[in-house]
This record gives sequence, structure tokens and C-alpha cells, in this order.
Amino acid sequence: MSFQYKIKSIASFCLAAIVFSTPVAAQDSTEEPSLAALQTKIAEDPNNLSLHEAYIKASGFTKWGAKEDPAFINQYKKWMKQFPKSAIIPYALGHAYAGKESPKAKPYLLKATQMDPNLDIAYFDLWIDAERWGQFDQGTEYLKKAAEIKPGNADYAFYYASSFSKKGDEKLYEKLSLEVAERFPKSERGAQALYWLAVRNHDKEYKSKIFELLKSKYSPAQFNWSASGMSSYYNLILVLQPQKAWALADELEMQAKDERSKKNWTNQKLMAAQIIYAKALMDAKKTKEAVALLDGLKMSSRSPIYGDILLLKAAALKMDDNVAEAYSILSKAYAISPETAVGTELFANGLLLNKSKEQIKKEIAFMRDTAAKAATDFSLNQYFSKGKASLANYKGKVILLTYWFPGCGPCRGEFPHFQNVVNKFDKKDLEYVGINIVAEQNDYVIPFMKSSGYTFIPLEDVEGRVKGNLDNGGAAPVNFILDQSGRIIFKNFRTEGNNEDVLYEMIASTIENFKK
Repeated sequence: MSFQYKIKSIASFCLAAIVFSTPVAAQDSTEEPSLAALQTKIAEDPNNLSLHEAYIKASGFTKWGAKEDPAFINQYKKWMKQFPKSAIIPYALGHAYAGKESPKAKPYLLKATQMDPNLDIAYFDLWIDAERWGQFDQGTEYLKKAAEIKPGNADYAFYYASSFSKKGDEKLYEKLSLEVAERFPKSERGAQALYWLAVRNHDKEYKSKIFELLKSKYSPAQFNWSASGMSSYYNLILVLQPQKAWALADELEMQAKDERSKKNWTNQKLMAAQIIYAKALMDAKKTKEAVALLDGLKMSSRSPIYGDILLLKAAALKMDDNVAEAYSILSKAYAISPETAVGTELFANGLLLNKSKEQIKKEIAFMRDTAAKAATDFSLNQYFSKGKASLANYKGKVILLTYWFPGCGPCRGEFPHFQNVVNKFDKKDLEYVGINIVAEQNDYVIPFMKSSGYTFIPLEDVEGRVKGNLDNGGAAPVNFILDQSGRIIFKNFRTEGNNEDVLYEMIASTIENFKK
């Protein structure tokens, strides 16, 4: 299994591991206990979680790509008969399966909670397993149960609060997240609650308020989530309030405890200073100098501040009466990613050049058409129908194509936003397809589709298939939009709560261009 796959999966894979909180006795790194020795110890102390953790680790059962070892399973079944009153035995096996993101986890975890209704760690594993089955409401109930049993557990409180964001109950999500930050001032979970509360909100003033709260309650030098939040805060205010961004970078540069962080904030200070100077040049009508300065700010189009810098440069060009150049750089960016703010400025500049709205759309469509490439065909198993599906099955429709797998937290986080957009289009114009890249999780797929309410057509990836220009690099989520003739029009984009409008425009414009 690829390294990229493991990185993408880590958000969901690691959740089950944190519940083993009892430390294992220190061992000489060169003398790891044998399976036989651990089996003897567990037989003597079957409810010792640390021993089970060590045994699961030593067995290699949860390693990616490791085949299921019958001896490992049989040993746990033997212990379940030997210690019929121990809830920890079935829990440990269920936990091991959960670590593999296996559909086999659920019955053992449920058995553990039936034997011990106060086994909070089992409810926590049941929550993430429920997510993989698409049983989101049930998952929230499991989290609630775990949090009620252990109200002092920051993990339970954080994930329970976050579950309401997925449900769309933003008021309760905000209330509970602020409570997490208040109750756990020394935990990364408190900082994480504020981080996501800021990032997920669309209102810039509110985002700034929460980022400031994050900085004051959780030192960025001590909390990783606060450090990440300050990077997002900096990006938010860089162009609109560059002096404030410079001051933030200066403060964090002085607080940095390692050379890497210090260098990062030194560079951010320089960037903010350049923006301050560019705006001063624009105010002084020295627009050519401002444009030259902004041209020197080399960054990836994937940078979160790319669009803001692009708009500032376009404004400088416009002030210099170089509307044609402003229109050119905006149209190139908009053809690749139709950001709303960029589009608004693009059409405004086009009108100044006496271009009609339809003419501008045609020029953008031509750029996309020129760059479009025929997608590599596929022949993949279907889950709800017999036989295989290929691009020919969807000919005449725009295709929103995503690579995913049930254990992928980022995939599950993106699905509600995809669905919100897909619901705005007629089924005859758009097909929504999801390719599952992990066959070992096939048993989750159909129940996930039935329980979640998502409407994409699930297909099963084929090991070793030639993906050509539909290659996801073994990672998920990776997204594409194909036109009605099977050409790639957009690729490598992500959709979240604050940019659903971009996905809508991608699909709508692709549908519209075909009809013309």
C-alpha cells in the first residue's frame, strides 16, 4: 500500500490508537517481548490494556498490507472462551480490526459494550467505525456515550463537538467547540477546536476573532494547532491588513523555539513588508514599480494567498491603465480555477475592454478547451450492478470523479460539500462517480452508500490498472471533472464549506459549454 495512501488515511487511522492510554512498561529496544511471552502475561492479567496493545503491535496485525493471521484471531477467540467475563478481550480484538479500518471490528466492539456498558474506549472506536458505515447519527451517539462516561477526556469532547459541524448544526457546533477550549486549556484538542471553528467559518471578522482567541489561550510556540492557526490567520489578513500581518509574523518570529519556525516567520515578515510597500507604491501612483514588486512574489497557484495576490496585481495593472494585462492574468487563473472573487474582477475588466459577458465566457471556454485532454478510459467493477463501468457509460454527461475509500476522513469530510453542489444539477446533465481505492474495505461500501445518503456511483479500483492522466498517485481524495466527451477539464481541486461556489461554477460552465 502506498505511502501517500497512508498519509491521507492517517487522520482516521490514528483515532483508534489514542484510546490505549495506559503506558506499557519500558522495554529494552533490543529485547522486544515475544508473542509467546505476551500471551503468557495476558493469560495472567487478561484485562491489562497495555499488554494487549503490545501483543497487537508485536503481531504486526495492524500493519498496512499485512494479511489477516488466523493464529492471531484464534488466540483471541480462545481467550474469549477462557475469560468469558472480560470485556477487554473482545474489545482488544475489535480495536485491532478498527486499527486496520476493517468492517470486522464492529461485532467485537459491540460485544465489549454489552459486557461493560461503561467501556468508553469501545464507544470511541465504534464512533469511527460508524463513520465508515455511513451511520453518522449513530456515530454521534457513540461519541456522546463516551463523553458522558469520561467527561474529562478532551478527545471525546472535541470529536463530539465536531460531529455537529458535519450535521450542519453550526450553532451547537460553535457552542460545544468554545466549551472544549474553555474546559481543556492545556490540551491540543482545545486549540484544535478553536482552529477548526475559525477555519470552517465564512465570515472574515468572526474568523479573526477566533484566531485571536486561539493565540491568546494557546501559545503558538507550545501548541501545534495554534501554530497552524496563526499561519491561516496570517493568510487571511495579509493583503487586506498587511501591517497587522507583519506584526503577527514579528510576534511569532520572536516566540519561535526552533530555527525552522523562526525562519518561516522571518520570511512571512518579508512577504508582509513587500505587500505593505506595494500598496504604498500604488497609493503614490507608482504602479509600474508596484507591479514589478508583486511579480517578484513567486508562489504556487495552490497557495491560499495566490488569489489575493493576483487580485492586488490586477488592481495595480488597472491603475496603470493596463487593463488588458490585468484581464489576461485573471482569465488564465479563472480558466484553471473559477474563484468567485477572481471572476468578479475578470468580468469587470472585460467590460472595460468592451467585451460582452458572453464573449468573456467564450474566451474562458476556449482556454479550457485548448488545455483539455481525453481522460484515460477505465473498466471498473460496480457495486450495485453486475458487470463493469467505463467512461462510455457516462457519455453525454459531465462527470464529477473522486477517488476515495471508506476509512478516508478527508474524503468523508468533502462528501457533504460535493453533495450540496450536485443536488443543484439535473441528473441528466451530471454524473457523480466515486472510485474506492481500497478493496479490503469493500464490505463498507454498499452500507455506506445506503446509510449516508450520498448519491455518487461507487466503483472499485483495479490493482495495477494503467490510470494514465486519471492517476491519483495512490492517494485520496483526488478529484477530477470531465466533460461530456470524456475530457479532463478540471483536476486536483478540493471542495470545502467556503468554496462550494467554485465547484458549482466548474460544473455549470462545463455543462453550458457543451450545450452551445
